[in-house]
Amino acid sequence: MKRRCCFWWMVALVALGGPSARAERADRDQPMHIEADALRYDDARQVSVFTGRVVLTKGTILLRGAKVEVRQDPDGSQFGRVSAEPGTLAFFRQKREGLDEFIEGEGLSIEYDGRADTVKFMGDAQLRRIVGTKNNDEFKAALIVYNNTTEVFTLDGRPVPGSPTPTSSGLAAGRVRATLTPKPGFAVAPAPSVSAPELPLRESFPLRGSRP
Repeated sequence: MKRRCCFWWMVALVALGGPSARAERADRDQPMHIEADALRYDDARQVSVFTGRVVLTKGTILLRGAKVEVRQDPDGSQFGRVSAEPGTLAFFRQKREGLDEFIEGEGLSIEYDGRADTVKFMGDAQLRRIVGTKNNDEFKAALIVYNNTTEVFTLDGRPVPGSPTPTSSGLAAGRVRATLTPKPGFAVAPAPSVSAPELPLRESFPLRGSRP
């Protein structure tokens, strides 16, 4: 298990281009805006529950789902849990700092942790790296945890206790899947053509029985 985890950690780091490219650092300090059909607010617990076509934005972060629970701790850190309608997936999107790239993800439920600056996708979890308008790298698992600060993510194929039951991932239980697109500049140069060596000319001899 330890060797498997290390392998996927390295895959994730390479796929996202290493530590030189970060998610938008300003997103963590931006206000959270939410639109929905209905809201129930519990002031004592500092919990807000939004239902019906919920759209949450926080800087370049975008979250969509059927239900969103948002709470804030005494230190001001914000936490959100997005749940999808039956038969659909909740959606997450965030821009990468200084690049025309986005990280996109889906899951039956998505949790945002403002203090740790992480996003957790649970059940039919999917994560993609979008370059311009092109879908480059794609990952699927039962659980994907994405760290906005380090841009390192981990995948786990085991079902998450208490999470919604997967529906359409197409993965066997306990498995993860990755599709990696080669980066420009890493194409293998064609091997130089080698011409066959010239053979030396030899003296010809008359065929047997032929006249000289």
